[in-house]
Parts: sequence; C-alpha cells; structure tokens
Amino acid sequence: MNADGFREVLEVIGRNKLRTSLTALSVAWGIFMLVLLLAAGTGLQHGVEYDFRDDATNSVWVRAGKTSVPFQGQGPGRPVRLQDSDIEALRRDVPGIEHMSGRYYVRGPMPVSRGSRSATFDVRGCHPDHQYLERTIMLSGRFIDDLDVKGRRKVAVIGPSVQAALFGKTDPLGQGINIRGVNYTVVGVFEDQGGEGELRRIYIPLSTAQLVYHGQDRVHNIMFTTGDATLDESQAMVQRAREVLGERHDISPQDRRAVVINNNLARFMKLMNIFDWIRTFVWVVGVGTLFAGIVGVSNIMIISVQERTLEIGIRKAIGATPGSIIRMILTEAVLITASAGYAGLTAGVACVELIRAYLPANEYVRNPTVDVRVGLIATLLVVSAGALAGALPALKAARVRPVVAMRVP
Repeated sequence: MNADGFREVLEVIGRNKLRTSLTALSVAWGIFMLVLLLAAGTGLQHGVEYDFRDDATNSVWVRAGKTSVPFQGQGPGRPVRLQDSDIEALRRDVPGIEHMSGRYYVRGPMPVSRGSRSATFDVRGCHPDHQYLERTIMLSGRFIDDLDVKGRRKVAVIGPSVQAALFGKTDPLGQGINIRGVNYTVVGVFEDQGGEGELRRIYIPLSTAQLVYHGQDRVHNIMFTTGDATLDESQAMVQRAREVLGERHDISPQDRRAVVINNNLARFMKLMNIFDWIRTFVWVVGVGTLFAGIVGVSNIMIISVQERTLEIGIRKAIGATPGSIIRMILTEAVLITASAGYAGLTAGVACVELIRAYLPANEYVRNPTVDVRVGLIATLLVVSAGALAGALPALKAARVRPVVAMRVP
C-alpha cells in the first residue's frame, strides 16, 4: 500500500478514536498479561534451580537410618551403620557411578584457633570427589586429594568465613590451624553458593576424621553422581544401591527407612515437569486473553465495513479491484493489532525489568525474565491474528456489489 492509502487508513481509524482505542487496549492487555505470566513462570523456575545450586543435580545421597520391619530373625529398630567397605561395594557393584564420596560429620561446632584468634566452625571429613558433589569452587590452593586420604594427612580446606576469622587478610595457604587440640595445615580456600553456613565449613580427609575423632571405619553419608544417566537409569542405579546395601546389612527389600536414598535428579525432573505444565497453562491463559482482544478487532472491522458500504460501492464503481479493497481492510486490522501488540509487549517488558530491579531477595521467585524469542513469537502471533481478524470483513467488503451498495434507501 502506498503512502496515500496508508494515510487514508489512518484517517478511517481516527474517525472512531474511542472504539478503536478500547479494542486496541484489549489486544495490548492480552500481550501484557502474557509477558508478565511468562516472566513469573521463569522466575519461579529460576527459584527452584537456585535451590539446587549447592549440590550436583545428578547426585544420589545415601543416609543410614533404623530398620522398620523384622528380617531374617532380627527385629525392627536396629540402627544401620555405613562403613568404608560400603563405599567400595557400591563403586564395584553399581555401574554408572561417576564421582563418589563418603562424609563423616565431626559432631557439634568445633573450636578452631590460630594464635590468639579462635572461633567455632563445622568440620567434615570427605573424599576428593566431594568437590564435585557439592559444586565446591576453589579460590586458592587445592582440595583434598587421594594422597591425603591414603596417608591420613592432617590437611584442611577452609571456607572464606574461616579465613576471615582466623587469618584476616593474611594468605592462609601453608599456615597451621588447631582444631580441638589437633594441628592441621591449610591447603586450600573454597567458595560455595549454598549460603553463609557453607562458607563456615572446614573439610579434612575422611580417613583423618575417622582416626582423630574415633570414627573407626564409619561414614555418615555416601554420595555419588550418576553421570549422563537418564532419569530411569538413575532410578535403576538407586535400586541397585539399595539392593547392595540391603544384602550387606541384612535389610528387608521393602524397608525404606533402614537406608534412606534421595535421588536429586528425580526431584529436579519432577519440578521441571511441573514447570512445563505451568508454561503450557500460561500460554493457554495468555493466548485466550489475546484471542478475546482479536475478536474485538474483528467485530469493529465488521462494523467499519458496514458503515463504509456506500464508500466501498463507489470505489468499485470507479474501478477499484477486490484485491485493493481487501488490502485496505486488512491493513487497518493489522495496523490496530500490531500497534496495540507492540505497546503491550513494550509495557510488559518494562514492567518485568522494574520488577527485576526492585524485587527483594526471596526463596520463591528469582530473576524473572522474558526470552527474546518469546517476544518475537508474541509479535508474530499478534500480526497473524490481526490479519485473521480482518480477513472475514475484508472478504465481505470485496463481495459488495456497487449497484446494491449505492442504492438509495
């Protein structure tokens, strides 16, 4: 359409400002709500993903409990004790394990000192692969290695809060700290995204913790990752681990309290499936709201065609083709919907950015965003809907007979 035709369309729209504005507002509101709902869904998903930031998503955690059913002549209530040999048995008999670590908790806050400085911190014994399971980031030095575990070395990896309390701005690498009367050498400083509690921890070799703190061969937790295994494959690994530990500790196959096994991948996938449903629901609601606005556009185009019947008849009488009539009506419909949709999209994105800027930190919604692809899809949807909204009125206008249109009532 040339400039004159476009100017004519604008003049037609200007004749009915209120009607056109209200209809455009319904289209803009539909796009605006779609953008906000999608951003809210993304924010909720980011909140859930943030909860998993501290541990490997594909990790499996094994914790000992007490038997709840009798088995092979032994009554319920029997405590189960995990051992170093259980770690080796799982590594040997459960195929697909990638990283694996035991964990030994040194009970209670431990007094830790260096010179005149002292404080209490959480101390844990672990294996080298614990770094991958906890997504530990090394800031300086190194994490515990196999030689530390085999040699029962008295080495420690400390968090930033421990460094600040005991060393201040001094480099702690190679320096000594005293943990309840036992001297350790600091070999690394780590960062962890799990919060302040994680930053106040000290990791030492599991074998050293067992020796120094009278743990013998006991471990409190066993953790391993399932690599690239699918959800079904990881569930099979969990079942196999339960069978191996059940055979070693005389536990009934039906007893789920004797050994508690948590599959992080199963939890994560379950939550992600919920968000797939949420996204589908959001699109249904958003498109439904947008459809209501498109119906309004179609209605005002039908009314516009009825009001301009005489004009259309005169146009056809002096040589206007049906194609030019259709083009004129479609341009008007697309212009209304595209302008309103762009306004709604812009307002929605602006509102989301304001929410991101001023949203306080919380555990549920984090960093709500709108994908650029979503904006493009929404824009394409609006333009397509505008063309569809004007299609029926345009075809009706093209079929108007000049003699009938110009007949004086």
